[in-house]
Amino acid sequence: MLGFQVAQSTVSKYMVRCQSPPSQTWKTFLQNHAEAIVAIDMCVVPTLTFDLLFAVLVLGHGRRQLLWFEVTRHPTAEWLARQITEAFPWASAPAYLVRDNDRAYGHIFTSRVRAMGIRDRPISPRSPWQNGIVERLIGTVRRECLDRILIFGESHLRRVLASYAAYYNQTRTHLALQKDAPLRRAVQRSGAIVAIPILAGLHHQYVRI
Repeated sequence: MLGFQVAQSTVSKYMVRCQSPPSQTWKTFLQNHAEAIVAIDMCVVPTLTFDLLFAVLVLGHGRRQLLWFEVTRHPTAEWLARQITEAFPWASAPAYLVRDNDRAYGHIFTSRVRAMGIRDRPISPRSPWQNGIVERLIGTVRRECLDRILIFGESHLRRVLASYAAYYNQTRTHLALQKDAPLRRAVQRSGAIVAIPILAGLHHQYVRI
């Protein structure tokens, strides 16, 4: 009888543990829903006169495409909400939005995201690795562009980022995409190779003509 009770107790404990499946990890969530996820983050850009500008970047996880950027001196919640609206007009909104817990993302921003049918997914406090793809993008933009150019003001920064965004999306290869570009580069098998300078020769696009 005692042996039966011990066995029954062991089975009961096992059944209790197995009633609820383990929750999905953050990494698994990002991998399973990559095509439906966009990430947003901001970077600070100093100017030649030591003013501070804020550039917001919106990145699609699926093809690592830089979907939208804008520049401001004062990143309010209302301004950030407008950037989401302009980045995803009509019915093109993604299913999920990954962002950090910056205070700039206020009630206006979260309400706008919810109204567009986007599921807001802020990362855990002090866990930038959870938004690692857009963090890597910001590091790439700094190393390959902003750290090598003196920025004069808002309009100048917009022009620089526009030129780099076109290069990043159409020309720059990505290991995660099997050395393809986010907007898929066509394979050119014949013709003479020509180098097209980008950002005054900071980068080049190589094409066959």
